[in-house]
Amino acid sequence: MWQSSPPGSIYDHIRVASFSIGADGLIEQWSRRAAGLFGMASHEVVGKDPVEAFMPDELRSGARRRVGEILDGKEWTGLVPFRIPGENGLRGLAEIYVMPSETASGERAALCIVVDVRALRRIETDLAASQAIFGQSPFGFVLFGTDFAVVRANQRFATVFGGAAEDHRGRTVGDYLARPEADRLTLTLKRVLETGEAVTDLQLVGTTPGSSDRRHWSMNLYRVHSGSGRPVGIAGLATDVTQRHIAAREAASARRNLALLNEASARIGNSLDLETTARELLDVAVPGFCDLASVDLYQGLLTGEEASPGSWGRHHQESGSGSAELRRVAQASAVSDAVSSVRRGAGPGGGTGTEGDTGPPALGSVHRYPFHSPCAVALRTSRVEDVPGDERGLVHSTLAVPMVAHDIVVGLVQFSRTKGSEPFGERDRALATELAARAAVCIDNARLYRREHERALILQRSLLPPGDPEAAGLDIACRYLPGNTATEVGGDWFDVIELPGHRTALVVGDVMGRGLRAAVAMGELRTAVRTLALLDLEPAEVLSALDEVARGLGTPGGGERSAGFGGGGGAQWPSRAAHKSREADLSEVYLATCVYAVYDPVTRRCTFANAGHLPPVVVEPGEAALLLDVPPGMPLGVGGEPFEEVEVELKEGALLALYTDGLVESRDHPLDEGLEAFRQALATPAEPLEDVCDHVLATLDTRHGEDDIALLMARIQGLPVDAVGDWRLPRELRSVGRARELARVQLTAWGLDDLVDTTELLVSELVTNALRYGEGEIRLRLLRDRTLVCEVWDAGLVQPRRRRARDTDEGGRGLQLVGLLSAAWGSRRTPRGKTVWFELALPDGEPAPELSVEELLSMY
Repeated sequence: MWQSSPPGSIYDHIRVASFSIGADGLIEQWSRRAAGLFGMASHEVVGKDPVEAFMPDELRSGARRRVGEILDGKEWTGLVPFRIPGENGLRGLAEIYVMPSETASGERAALCIVVDVRALRRIETDLAASQAIFGQSPFGFVLFGTDFAVVRANQRFATVFGGAAEDHRGRTVGDYLARPEADRLTLTLKRVLETGEAVTDLQLVGTTPGSSDRRHWSMNLYRVHSGSGRPVGIAGLATDVTQRHIAAREAASARRNLALLNEASARIGNSLDLETTARELLDVAVPGFCDLASVDLYQGLLTGEEASPGSWGRHHQESGSGSAELRRVAQASAVSDAVSSVRRGAGPGGGTGTEGDTGPPALGSVHRYPFHSPCAVALRTSRVEDVPGDERGLVHSTLAVPMVAHDIVVGLVQFSRTKGSEPFGERDRALATELAARAAVCIDNARLYRREHERALILQRSLLPPGDPEAAGLDIACRYLPGNTATEVGGDWFDVIELPGHRTALVVGDVMGRGLRAAVAMGELRTAVRTLALLDLEPAEVLSALDEVARGLGTPGGGERSAGFGGGGGAQWPSRAAHKSREADLSEVYLATCVYAVYDPVTRRCTFANAGHLPPVVVEPGEAALLLDVPPGMPLGVGGEPFEEVEVELKEGALLALYTDGLVESRDHPLDEGLEAFRQALATPAEPLEDVCDHVLATLDTRHGEDDIALLMARIQGLPVDAVGDWRLPRELRSVGRARELARVQLTAWGLDDLVDTTELLVSELVTNALRYGEGEIRLRLLRDRTLVCEVWDAGLVQPRRRRARDTDEGGRGLQLVGLLSAAWGSRRTPRGKTVWFELALPDGEPAPELSVEELLSMY
């Protein structure tokens, strides 16, 4: 069938040309393709010697001989270089097939077929690359024709769908995918063919031959064109992403579970009431985790029986008469027709064999589970049990989960899912166990609180520091007066914390609210303060971290929390009267005010930071009492605002007072009047500090009993000049020896000869580390008070880290020596670098204990 070759055919690419040579050896005919190949028109070459026309000069002699042989009737095939006209002497390479011919008169001539070798090599390279990409691709590669039938598939595609690659030629998408997915892919193929717009990450679902497992594929589709731009098909690249889908589904499930656990941590246990805790559990579980849920607690737990918790259900379990008595304390549903279904026995507890088998227990009713029922088994074994669903009912999957706290079963929670929801899996069982356990812990805590409330009061008082705390450079006196029994446990606290370098942290705080929750929050915040103080952070940093702790203790709620700020006669701090009342909201116990101060006896400077607390009072010798202008900041737990620091230099003999609002505020007079009365009571501070405390409490109208009162007073007594040795050393190796010498001379002057050897060794280690790992000038400081403190300062920011040296290491044991030979050591940041310090106990006349063999060997 004769037809025209379409544009872009193979002949356009391989560039085949022809010309003929007459009997006279001159070009007789010149094809248009030859003109395109050699760049010469027919009138330029016809009638001319072909050697002269396009052969390079140096090859012409041999070429003429070859033309002569051809005219003698010899066939020849070979590669012939030629000069490409118009390309500045660039040479081409042509493969020529010469066939002898005869003219009409019988004379010998020749017909030449020419192919551009460069075009052939490009085609060969392109074919090899195409075959490598198509055949060696690790992904399924398929080429659809314009009729959407498979034209070609690679071996990877055939490996997935069976057979050899050639077997897939002519198949359609319906041979691989179910009808809905096949139709969707066909529509996509049509769109790509019509518009030329590629499609990426087309998600397809199907099965492979011989398997019923659902597989997920991601497919990229793009239109394929011929050399002339004519669409010839659609190429598809398919990737199996089944594992990715499984991982994504598991990750989504894990995120959901983590979110539920996070919500459970925030919402469960906000009350010490048993039934409220049970409802909080169901508020979290329904509908986020299940459709229906119920909670049963042991009746003995609810009635406050003093018998051991394990005995609540043991008698019935041993006798085989069923479970002990339980009471349905909470139930919840996210299904509109759940009530009618529950009445038919399809809800939690329905079909589980409660005694009498009259359906699930009503809210508030007391019941028992038969001995062999899944619920009784769960209570008896402390394991999660599956409860069979009712085929006629709404529920198809139920978990009976024992509520276990500290190895004690306190009750049972049932989670149910209705038809249409996914059945519970292993991950769900683990989450159900965790939710029940968290609620059980809260319920058990409530039980313990009911019995141990008085002990909690004793514990709350024990958290306060001793009556006569000691600190370097400070004379301290304190008072704590609890409220009366009607006001229960309060949240006021104060603390005196020793810091490195003979510095002291003074803390006074007040948790908003009353009761055990306030006391517990106070204890947690006080513990957090001590922990943060030991990290030697700046006061503002301590309060910022403490604010994060306070916000993590609970979710504050209620608009009343922000009421009262800025009230009270123009005072510049929050009026606590608006925040604290006898009926304080439970969420308020996680709001607290606090003032944190750090005193340095060497410089007699005190740095303050305030979180919504009343301002400190300072009385300098011969001066009136002064309220320090410390920015009050926001209370702990509010968050969102930074805390500011104020540094004050205090005179020798000055008096510093920190206190809580119970001292200066009452219902009978505004806050400003109470503060003014407090200042007047401190007008003559020269008396012994204990007498000053008594005088303040006796003078002020505190209405004792309405609120807790905490008062912390400190008289400034800086370290004597001769108790401080301070030197700056250049950054050079001889500074190590100089540091040892300075330490030896200073300790000898202080009469601490017993500490010279140890101090010299440890000073040498710290100065050496500062030279090796630090930066800038080195500063050495010795402080003598109740202990000897040595500090080495440098400008480096990298904190030292103690490590265990290997047997072959020549160094690396310096900090091990410091840890073994000192009473304590550590490092802290400074505004311009860091300080590494160690502390030694002053000699008491007894010989210093020698290191044991184990301690010495621990360094090797």
